Amino acid sequence: MSKQLGEGLQKLLFKLKQPLSGSSRIWITAFSVATCFLLLRSVGLLQSLEWAALDQFFRLRPSEPADERVVIVTIDEAELRQVGQWPLPDGVIAQSVQKLHTFKPRAIGLDIYRDLPVPPGHEELLKAYQAIPNLIGIEQLSAEGFAGVLPSPLLSQLDRVGFNNVVLDADGKVRRGLLYWSTPEKVHESFDLKLALVYLETEGITPQSAANNPQYLQLGKGVFPRFEQNDGAYVRADAGGYQILFNFHRPPTSFRKISMTDVLADRVPASIIRDRIVLIGSTAPSLKDFFYTSYSGSLLTGAAQPITGVELHANFISQILSSALSGRPLIHVWSDFVEGLWIFGWAFVGASLSWRLRSPLYSILSIMLAAFALTGSSYLALIKGWWIPVVPSLLVLYGAAGIITLYITQIQQEFKRSKEFLFEVINNIPDPIFVKNKQHRWIVLNEAYCQFIGHPVEVLINNSESDFFSKQEVDIFWQQDELVFTSGIAIEHEEEFTDARGITHLIATKRSLHKDAAGNLFLVGVIRDITQRKRIEEELKRTADELAQSNNELKLSEKRLRYLAQHDALTGLPNRQLFYEHLDQSLAWAQSNQVLVGLLFIDLDGFKQVNDSLGHDNGDRLLVAVAQRLAGCLRHSDVVSRLGGDEFTVILPAIPSVQVAARVAKKILVTLSEAFVLEGQTIFVTASIGISMYPLHSDSKEVLIKQADTAMYQAKQLGKNRYEFFT
Repeated sequence: MSKQLGEGLQKLLFKLKQPLSGSSRIWITAFSVATCFLLLRSVGLLQSLEWAALDQFFRLRPSEPADERVVIVTIDEAELRQVGQWPLPDGVIAQSVQKLHTFKPRAIGLDIYRDLPVPPGHEELLKAYQAIPNLIGIEQLSAEGFAGVLPSPLLSQLDRVGFNNVVLDADGKVRRGLLYWSTPEKVHESFDLKLALVYLETEGITPQSAANNPQYLQLGKGVFPRFEQNDGAYVRADAGGYQILFNFHRPPTSFRKISMTDVLADRVPASIIRDRIVLIGSTAPSLKDFFYTSYSGSLLTGAAQPITGVELHANFISQILSSALSGRPLIHVWSDFVEGLWIFGWAFVGASLSWRLRSPLYSILSIMLAAFALTGSSYLALIKGWWIPVVPSLLVLYGAAGIITLYITQIQQEFKRSKEFLFEVINNIPDPIFVKNKQHRWIVLNEAYCQFIGHPVEVLINNSESDFFSKQEVDIFWQQDELVFTSGIAIEHEEEFTDARGITHLIATKRSLHKDAAGNLFLVGVIRDITQRKRIEEELKRTADELAQSNNELKLSEKRLRYLAQHDALTGLPNRQLFYEHLDQSLAWAQSNQVLVGLLFIDLDGFKQVNDSLGHDNGDRLLVAVAQRLAGCLRHSDVVSRLGGDEFTVILPAIPSVQVAARVAKKILVTLSEAFVLEGQTIFVTASIGISMYPLHSDSKEVLIKQADTAMYQAKQLGKNRYEFFT
């Protein structure tokens, strides 16, 4: 009865046994949390947070050297007061660009609208447009709700105009730039791209289609991936035209600035302007030509710091030049699928860490380290030009970890109650029962186990077997425990067990693995004392061994007797009885397979004289030698027998023709005619052979034997040392 209770306990060990494995729980939690946040991301609820994280990463980046290829000619409040009007007169602009042109810049960008004449000096400005082939003006293309600003008619006619439209995100910041925009009339180039192309033309770089994607623009070393509406953190953004994500320089010392006053007063060295792109634009606060970028805010100050429009264009131009000439990366993004895998992966990390560590303190520390690794890797990726989703990844990391932690806290309370219930149950079972954790320590013991080992439960609980048993016994217990922990399969194993009184018992321990609601693995062992049973088994085994040995000896004796009954004692050849059995088998086989059987009767010529002259001992030796020669010159399937005296027979089974029997007979005659050397004496004997054939002569065993014997006597009468077929 106690055995059935013990085995039943192993099946119903924990009433709150978890239906899902730990790995399944981790996967389900990670998938659920990741799916929830991906849905939130897909509707744009995380967009602002992801933009803020991107901006912060930009602000944390190390400073880069100022780009000497771009120079900004500023129009500040002092210039406006000096000139006394806005827009600036055409004459002032004409004088400025002409002076700059004398310094041989590669391109001049006029970031000032000139759709209408602003006297005085309009004619001088038109002449400057004509005389300066690398001067580029601006226009603003019409957009929804805005009519736009037309370019200078002359510059438009000369195709030296670029649009200066800027793409703003929902939070009012500029993170994208336009390279091309299509209208029904033509494809327009941006102001920044136009200037960059003029600069790059002298480097031998012209626009090309990228090799890996013909729809992408390539300039020198730089490939400019086209922005899509759901790239990065964006959700259904306006992706009109050819947009790219820009990788801004860190302000404020990114570009050299000189005032228009210094240019007009000839206070600017030519070396500052030569071979550079010169941008002319307003920096006066009163003109409100300002834009916000990723660098416009700060977590410390909170104050927004915009940049002027001309500085924004300088950044765009610098990015294009750096990408084309030195391969400075733009901002790249992963596909939606890869980003989803990345986010799911961090949800899995959060769930896994909390599930495996269990301790709230260790879980918090590990999640913080994981968050630091995630943030650090995202930051390093941005330095290399990759914008990877950090905010949703952090949210799923903390979310999955928090859910698992709450779950573990709940089921640990349930496990505590289950453990108390378990102790009450197993205490009523007479078989010794123990429960161990993964560290091989006892966590639950019934009273029967404590009595069996000879120590109270207070001494044993939370300890391991190494504190109470010999090393040899502990090694075996540990090995069997690990086998169950590793395989998960219930195993029954017999082992020795020495109690506190020094008495060694033979026990059978059935170990099985169980899991509680928290996913903790526990090993349950039920012990049966089999010492008495083993003694009885050993006695039965000894008796069985003795009986088996006697039986083997009887079988050997029987086999020996059977051999002696069927073989000639002198030569070891089959005797008459075994000869008849072989002949029956050969004839039956020949009848079934329609083949011939040859039967040879052999009688030695002059054997009596050898016996009389040399004695019976030498005669026996001669018979043994004859038997050996006969066996040596025949096939393995042929059967040589001694019927008695000097008479021998040979059965030739399954032969194709009579000629085969004749050849064998000749071979025997030649073999036996050779000299025999016995005890230093040379002896010559011959043989007479009679042959009968099945079924040519008869299909009866008795008749065939008689026919072969008759043929043998015919051979003797015809002179001996020959063979004769029955006729």
